[in-house]
Amino acid sequence: MLFNSIEFLLFFVVVTGGYFLLPQKYRWLWLLLASCYFYMAFVPIYILILAFTIIVDFLAGIVIEQSEGHRRKCFLAVSLIANIGVLAFFKYYNFLNNNLTVLLHGFQLTNPVPALTILLPIGLSFHTFQAMSYTIEVYRGNQKAERHPGIYALYVMFYPQLVAGPIERPQHLLNQFRETHTFDYDRVTSGLKLMAWGLFKKVVIADRLAILVDTVYDHPANYNSLSLIIATVFFSFQIYCDFSGYTDMAIGAARVMGFRLMQNFNAPYRAKNFQEFWQRWHISLSTWLRDYLYIPLGGNRVSNGRHKLNIAFVFLICGLWHGANWTFIVWGGLHGLYRIVEIASAKQRKALGRVLRFDKFPFIPIFFTYCLASFAWIFFRADTLQQAMFIIRRMVGNIPDLFRSGQPVLEYMGLTRNNFLLSIALILSLEVAQTLKQRGLLKRLLHEKPVIVRWSLYYCLLLAIIFLGVFENRQFIYFQF
Repeated sequence: MLFNSIEFLLFFVVVTGGYFLLPQKYRWLWLLLASCYFYMAFVPIYILILAFTIIVDFLAGIVIEQSEGHRRKCFLAVSLIANIGVLAFFKYYNFLNNNLTVLLHGFQLTNPVPALTILLPIGLSFHTFQAMSYTIEVYRGNQKAERHPGIYALYVMFYPQLVAGPIERPQHLLNQFRETHTFDYDRVTSGLKLMAWGLFKKVVIADRLAILVDTVYDHPANYNSLSLIIATVFFSFQIYCDFSGYTDMAIGAARVMGFRLMQNFNAPYRAKNFQEFWQRWHISLSTWLRDYLYIPLGGNRVSNGRHKLNIAFVFLICGLWHGANWTFIVWGGLHGLYRIVEIASAKQRKALGRVLRFDKFPFIPIFFTYCLASFAWIFFRADTLQQAMFIIRRMVGNIPDLFRSGQPVLEYMGLTRNNFLLSIALILSLEVAQTLKQRGLLKRLLHEKPVIVRWSLYYCLLLAIIFLGVFENRQFIYFQF
């Protein structure tokens, strides 16, 4: 069930209405049943995978809390192995097996391990990481083990953030299922407005940009340098609007019922460096990797060489988390390289900043960071490493041809000229809206203006969704992870 579908609209109305009508003691059960239905709308049988990990982690949490010393570590290990094992089998089995086949072929050997037809359970990486954070926090003593199996199951399966996050921590979310949430007009309308904004980013911006991106990236040999550059820029905004649009809808749907989910995006393309970029992009994942992988490895409290190795390892895992493909690993490795170079060149960059007056012209480091991030997105979007390298070679090598051939670009990328110009206008409008939000002007505009002005803006947003939206039921990009 996609957030950008009529089915979800009906589902949301029924579930939210039922939530407020039911007595408090039955609300957890209502939400759990709704979440099960939501998940089973994709592939029903895979609810059994969730059930298995939920039972293991629920029991493990209780036993970890009651145990001491080495036994605590053993039960934590059981929980982590169960979760990582399920993730590894469904997401990485064929990837590892295919690479083993290639390796053995180099030695003139045959791989005896058979390939399997495995459909990846939707959102597996997200709810696996959320479940792992629970047992880790119980082990660390930061969270009491949950004794109510239904409440714990709801923590893992809460439908707004079940399939694409944000990846919540138990300290933040578990207790909210015991709170009494009354109908509050301001909170409900705030959540609905956030959902509408998220839907706008998805169907009006992201899905329109996707038409051009898919056209060019599916047949890169047919396009020149400028077309490939445009497609890459469009993809950078497509994936941002697609993923942050989902997050806005998830946070908004939860907010309507009274639940508070963590912020997952904060204008990432305004970052001046890659440390800041990862403080703004997919915040729930970057903080998860920081707290449960980077810091336990020693973080920056180790030797300089080990520190850089920690960064590289964490970003490679980040890439692998996104998908079982070398393209994602290279994407993660590039971000790790960017970060390592930033640390190694800190003094030089500071001196350069004084010369170029970055304090007066912050757009310079912002633009540089965006360009490097967009370059890395090529590997994220490409189907194979070979395709990614072909796109890069063609993108860079054919630039001189643009000045000689005068080949038209706009007519052959899946969009009409008007839709292409509309796409540019939408990207610029998005950046203007984010600028107003960061400066606090958007909040003032929406709260201090007369009712007729505010509601006129809301209706304009809805009309834009209706008349400019691309309603092809395109799946959210991060559902595949």
